[in-house]
Amino acid sequence: MNEMVRITASLDATTSALVTAGAAARGMSDEDYVAEAVQRVAESDADYRAFIQLGIDAVDRGDVIPHAEVMTELDAMIAKHRGRCTT
Repeated sequence: MNEMVRITASLDATTSALVTAGAAARGMSDEDYVAEAVQRVAESDADYRAFIQLGIDAVDRGDVIPHAEVMTELDAMIAKHRGRCTT
């Protein structure tokens, strides 16, 4: 099990009230609610950074499609389906 570390943060009164209400609605302490919220944000941020790194790695490998090629394909798709749209 991971060792617990205490972090102190200052919250304005509005945010503190939101924390208290959110924690109460979920039957949690304010401390547990904040710890879960911080964990979720940190995990989401780590996932986002990993996703961005995948793109950077693809570019570094040259695994990309030129912009002009993408636009040509998109223009063809739009033209193909334009007839289905009515105004």
